[in-house]
Amino acid sequence: MQRFAGTTAVVTGAASGIGAASARRLASEGATVVLADIADDAGERVADGIRRSGGSALYVHCDVSSETDWLRLRERTRAVPGPVGILHSNAFMHRDAAAQDLDGYGWDRELAVNLKALFLAARTFLEDLRETNGAFVATSSVHAHFGLPGYPAYAASKGGACALMRQLAVEYGPDVRFNSVLPGPILTEVWDTVSEEDRRLSADATALRRLGAADEVASAVAFLASPDAAYITGTELVVDGGWSVKKESK
Repeated sequence: MQRFAGTTAVVTGAASGIGAASARRLASEGATVVLADIADDAGERVADGIRRSGGSALYVHCDVSSETDWLRLRERTRAVPGPVGILHSNAFMHRDAAAQDLDGYGWDRELAVNLKALFLAARTFLEDLRETNGAFVATSSVHAHFGLPGYPAYAASKGGACALMRQLAVEYGPDVRFNSVLPGPILTEVWDTVSEEDRRLSADATALRRLGAADEVASAVAFLASPDAAYITGTELVVDGGWSVKKESK
């Protein structure tokens, strides 16, 4: 399929995990992809891999919490033909700490990367997205709806991401569609330090009895960004293998 032929897509957090998978997926369907991250070597490798596979990709360094970096990113997209029609805001950070162990800087930093970045992204590329009747897809998380120990700032930022997408969908419809994808336990690089026992516990907590793959989230992102989702805006698409619906009780 070439659903995105002639479309420019910006993907943040694109050097690894879900962001890299989404960049590859969008490029495979014809999009010219601008990859943004702070992991420059890894980001360049992903962009190079896309180009070697026949796709079109450009890597740009961008700290998504920095308004200056967003403006620089917008300028770099001018090197790509056409305005931005897809924006996948995926960059994130998380520090595992209970509320009493999380200092003010840690709280502010997580909200800056996970939530403020969505505001900066929308403001930076709103003109482009309006011109193209484009789509904005934010990576939220099942943590937006469920509490697990050690995630106060992360959960707050991901819940805020969903709320912000709903608000933007109302403010800027019918010109632009805004949706969230909510991954559950997806096996990416952040799981490298997780023991096999804990991986198995997380897999068993899903209805499908396995961890998800980044490509499976990328499929959902591509759907929400595509004309196939033309009548979908302000919604949350959960991609968690049934983690959020499964309970163990008698």
